[in-house]
Amino acid sequence: MTTRPTPAHAPEPLVRDMTIDDCEAVSAVRVRGWRSAYAGLMPQAYLDAMSVAEDAERRRGFFTEGNEVVNVVAERAGLGVIGWAAYGPYRENGARLARCELYAIYVLPELTGTGVGRALMSEVLARAGAAGHPDLALWVLRENAPARRFYARAGFRPDGAEESFEVDGVPVPEVRYVRPLGAQ
Repeated sequence: MTTRPTPAHAPEPLVRDMTIDDCEAVSAVRVRGWRSAYAGLMPQAYLDAMSVAEDAERRRGFFTEGNEVVNVVAERAGLGVIGWAAYGPYRENGARLARCELYAIYVLPELTGTGVGRALMSEVLARAGAAGHPDLALWVLRENAPARRFYARAGFRPDGAEESFEVDGVPVPEVRYVRPLGAQ
């Protein structure tokens, strides 16, 4: 039986800029992350139908198009890419705002709780703050209690905004969390 390393025993992950060569690994992290985090919160048929290959192809397209999204990956020696985060401009009603938005942060499910997510979050907060953004917003599924606890520990708070999106005809409610950046 293998045991998950505790944060005190897990080596600190290396967080670096994502490259186009990371697309397949990032897509594997994303698909596995969705299937683990959203089981019971979204239609299972949708989660089961997610394809690493299709996601990787879309991701390669994002890289060749060029955009303002910042993608970082976490890796550990011998394991390769074990986590991914992406952030960029926050858009509301078609207008660009000074704030930025965390679009995604995922860690291989078996490494949840080992410091990988914290390392990715620290990097995103540092970069977004250094870029002069006043705050960082994100949307999280209302019923995703583990993610909401993670964000709260990272200093994010719900600001009262709520929206839903549809997955296979099922409404999936989200709440917005925001964290100020820079000197506090």
